Amino acid sequence: MFTGDRSGDFLFAALARCGLANQARSCSRDDGLELRDTWITAAVRCAPPANRPTPRERDACLPWSVRELGLLPRLRVLVCLGAFAWQAALRLREALGDDSVPAPRPRFAHAAEAPGRRYTLLGCYHPSQQNTFTGRLTQEMIDAVLARARSLAAHAR
Repeated sequence: MFTGDRSGDFLFAALARCGLANQARSCSRDDGLELRDTWITAAVRCAPPANRPTPRERDACLPWSVRELGLLPRLRVLVCLGAFAWQAALRLREALGDDSVPAPRPRFAHAAEAPGRRYTLLGCYHPSQQNTFTGRLTQEMIDAVLARARSLAAHAR
């Protein structure tokens, strides 16, 4: 995921600067990229038309996320790249029986935090070209979110 595209270039460079990846680029499956204490997944597992997933597709993929999360018992922080990922993560909390999803639900914003019993959600604008080329998401902004994620994870152990 994100391998070989401009969003990935921005994301992997940030992960490398934060010490969560061994290199700043990923251009193919076998390029040597190694992530450290990091899991990247998508709320929707297929490539939707016009790259616009629907809530129905998100909900259909939820069981896959539940299964993946079950394989990651040390997971403490989820960085949600965009509002769609934030909503999917809140649904994931509910599916896992996390009673810390308040009503009303926490709203997505860049650097928003939603602590939970199992893990904390952190909001980050998606590293799309639309966001990075316009300055809506800068290197400093994503670096700050990733540093916060590392800090939260270290204190949760």
